[in-house]
Amino acid sequence: MPARVEVQAEPGVVAVIGVGLIGGSVGLALKMRGLAREVVGVGRDRDILERAERRGAIDRGTTSLPEGVARADVVVVCTPVDRLTETALAAAEACPETALVTDVGSVKRRIVEEAERHPRARSLFVGAHPITGSERSGADHARADLFENRACVLTPSASVSHAQVARAASFWSRLGCRVHEMDAVEHDEILAYTSHLPHAAASALAAAVPGDWLALAAGAYRDGTRVAAADSALWTAIFRENRGPLLKAIGQMQEQLDAVKFALMTDDEDAIRECWERARERRIRYDALHATPQATNSEQAR
Repeated sequence: MPARVEVQAEPGVVAVIGVGLIGGSVGLALKMRGLAREVVGVGRDRDILERAERRGAIDRGTTSLPEGVARADVVVVCTPVDRLTETALAAAEACPETALVTDVGSVKRRIVEEAERHPRARSLFVGAHPITGSERSGADHARADLFENRACVLTPSASVSHAQVARAASFWSRLGCRVHEMDAVEHDEILAYTSHLPHAAASALAAAVPGDWLALAAGAYRDGTRVAAADSALWTAIFRENRGPLLKAIGQMQEQLDAVKFALMTDDEDAIRECWERARERRIRYDALHATPQATNSEQAR
């Protein structure tokens, strides 16, 4: 269900931890919309921070997390999912007790459970997943409009206040998102099917075609394998973090492929057509749901 958005005061200082594609786009969107007095980038690589500053995604950068979040009104954790929980809890320890801590991770169960058990994070952290991105990575590819008309799912823990959830909803909606709210476990199961499975399928399809045949590959291969060009370390971490739901989703896809395979083995024209029509109907429904100008942009659920 869509979350009820209450207008909150604009944050003065926003700390963005991890200034890559998503983090850089958060900074650019904040600055384009005039939603922050200062955007502070926090990262491990000074060169990356300097590039993000030259790009205009941040106002200044630091490799010290405590320094970066010390005066923050909002902290947005944009690290890969295998570092997300540790970083969010560290940020909650170091930021003001009045701050909002949120994130962008595409797997929510573990971070929400850990935040619930943490004495400070349980009142500060509101899990979030803006469902957007690109197969490209890094702040060099960041865009101020990346969140425009994109869904953002909030997955608050049981302990966090309604006021804090409203702050998170207001923050993400001001960046252009359509805000929804759901349980973290439900989110992870849905994203296993709608995002993580398509990435697994794209990687399998890309690898199944012999390299010396690629000269004859055209649009179907291009469109079906686009996200296979994404960062392998990023997606290895996502697959491992959401392993159970993704295994279930892969099993469902294998059943669909088995049905097509059996129809071919038995030369069953009606069964082949039925498999195709079922898929065609699902794709038409997707197109109808996403019939906006933004639907043509590259999309990847991080």
